[in-house]
Amino acid sequence: MDAQPLAHKSTTRLAAGPYHGHPLDPPTAQEITATTSTFRVWLAEHGVKAFKIVTVLLKEPPKASVIAAVGWPGGYPAVPNPPALERVMEVHAIDVVKGEAYEALVRLDGPEPQVKDVRKLDKGVQPSITPEELCLAEKKIRKDERVVKLAAEVGIEPEQIFADGWTIGWDKRFGDRRVQQCLLYARLNEHDNLYAHPLDFQPILDCNSDGGVIAIDFPQHRNTPDGKLSSGTTAPPESISFEAPASRQRIPPPLEPFEYLPDLSKQEMRTDLKPIHVTQPQGVSFKRSGNVLEWSNYKLHVGFSPREGIVLSTISYMDADRPGASIAQPEERPIIYKMTLGDMVVPYGEPAWPHYRKFAFDVSEYSIGYLANSLSLGCDCLGSIEYMDGIVAKHDGSAEVIKNAICIHEEDTGLLWKHTDYREGGRAHAVRGRKLVISMICTVANYEYGIYWNLHTDGNIECEIKLTGILNLYVLGQGERPAGFGTEVMPRVNAHYHQHLFSLYVDPHIDGPNNSVVEQSIEALPEPTGSNENFAGNGFTAKKRVLRTSKEAVRDACASEERSWTFINPSQHHYASGQPVGYKVVCPNLPPMYAKQDSFVARRAPFAKHHFWTIPYAEGRRYPAGKYVPQTPDAPDDSLQNWANEDGNIADTDLVSFITFGTTHIPRPEDAPVMPAETVRCILKPVGFFRQNPALTIPSTQDAKSVAAQAAASAGSDDCCQKGRL
Repeated sequence: MDAQPLAHKSTTRLAAGPYHGHPLDPPTAQEITATTSTFRVWLAEHGVKAFKIVTVLLKEPPKASVIAAVGWPGGYPAVPNPPALERVMEVHAIDVVKGEAYEALVRLDGPEPQVKDVRKLDKGVQPSITPEELCLAEKKIRKDERVVKLAAEVGIEPEQIFADGWTIGWDKRFGDRRVQQCLLYARLNEHDNLYAHPLDFQPILDCNSDGGVIAIDFPQHRNTPDGKLSSGTTAPPESISFEAPASRQRIPPPLEPFEYLPDLSKQEMRTDLKPIHVTQPQGVSFKRSGNVLEWSNYKLHVGFSPREGIVLSTISYMDADRPGASIAQPEERPIIYKMTLGDMVVPYGEPAWPHYRKFAFDVSEYSIGYLANSLSLGCDCLGSIEYMDGIVAKHDGSAEVIKNAICIHEEDTGLLWKHTDYREGGRAHAVRGRKLVISMICTVANYEYGIYWNLHTDGNIECEIKLTGILNLYVLGQGERPAGFGTEVMPRVNAHYHQHLFSLYVDPHIDGPNNSVVEQSIEALPEPTGSNENFAGNGFTAKKRVLRTSKEAVRDACASEERSWTFINPSQHHYASGQPVGYKVVCPNLPPMYAKQDSFVARRAPFAKHHFWTIPYAEGRRYPAGKYVPQTPDAPDDSLQNWANEDGNIADTDLVSFITFGTTHIPRPEDAPVMPAETVRCILKPVGFFRQNPALTIPSTQDAKSVAAQAAASAGSDDCCQKGRL
């Protein structure tokens, strides 16, 4: 039992007095233990005999208070007298005896820590699954006699059984119990690729009780000559079972090795690639003060959330090209109040039971920040690196430090801009681009997500996600084929078709809080070739309209008209174009969700139904599928679709947008045994925000370390950037 008794636990108290850091700083280890110690006392006083802490995270102060505290220009006129800042933590805990969940607020900046508020969550509402619960799954299944017997029937010993714990989505058989499904694999030798040996059954575990396994499911197989399911796709069974159906033959796992680690695969390593070194002999160009970063005219706060991972806040630009400004005294211009991953969902395309309940919310169901790697210098990150730790709470209320959870460094991005004057006596001038990268890599069981937040010297702000790791795999019977719902990436091992759909949370603050969204469509002129309006037939234009309500702003991409959206400040205009200043959403990765609009996954992840949503800003409206996602049959009231249906005003006001982007993954054999990184990205690009190209002040450089490939040095080479050669 991993629950913690309440009595005789030493506590660590936080020093009394106000907090002097940034108001959005994540909890320290001392603050986490002070929070859980304080809440432990409340639980004891209210009869909770055993509990586990799920998470501790910062209860962010009101937006108006934060803006006032950081001194952003223009203020926040919606609240002339913002409330005072408090240092408050939010803690989620579960009574493991009764299965009841609690959400509490603990204030830390008073004379002593104090419980401000506690609410018991509605029956069946579940906080996120914890890493400790996921790891406990393997221990429990190996001790279950029924699991051991079923594994033995296909030739697998108890110590060879491994499990990836997954939330179950929703299954009415288990009512309000906190459960997880276990996808099973066999590890035949130490460190071998266990995913090459998937097992043909899935235990269901109770996360709170000592009972462990409470059901065992046996997936359907396509065992007919035409690859169809003999019984068709089916609903979950009405009753709980631990035995395979009489008509269901057992399927042993493939035993052939399929390795990716060099020492196990025995593959000869190539020797043709020479080293590339990234050096900054004069040090880095950024400055970090606590969680505040300054780099190349940007200033921002970098936070760490156990749920969302990296959170960027109060992003501003020090603009020297404004009237009355200079490089010595630039004007600070707010751009974004907050950007983060609001959520994500991974719907699988196999309609057979129980595979259709595989649609993981890797942010909200598992708290992706908990799953951050400790990054390695010279491997995960190259060059001159600054690291930040992530700090999370454990079941017993103690704090765990994830060393080097966030990597901060600079990268060359190639040519930023260039022009060559081809005329006699002309010259060329080229400037190389650079970006500041704020990144983390998270391991979610078999899969890795590299999450990169990139600030570019041309003013672009980018969320880039690299998908790698190992595919989710399931066993095929002898002669069985995936039948159009997966790829057989190794003999008798099936990788199901699936999608990764990310919901990017963007709280714009373009030169102030009152913003709007402009939708742009590129349209060919309707008039025919030869007409007075379109004689050559070549005419096209950009049509723009302001989206005025949240219902109107539920939008989808349209490739035929290059539909796009721009955050603008309608009261600020570019001096030449006359158009409002703004930042445009540029995203090449906008697949539709292929599940039906009334499907299980669409009901639980309504944000994935559309590419673009905008709602009026309101405190607490941050999680597009709801705050508590595990085991929900439908998205709760506090979710994006319901907020949008209120049809609030989003024109010239404080607003928030959610952008759904990602990829549809039809696995290739080249994606196994480990997948080369696939990249998706969403960029915010300045449109009329700057007077002119903001990179004009970046000097042209010639790298002294660059040499001709066939020579050790080329001291006499010409500088074509300066001499203008073609």
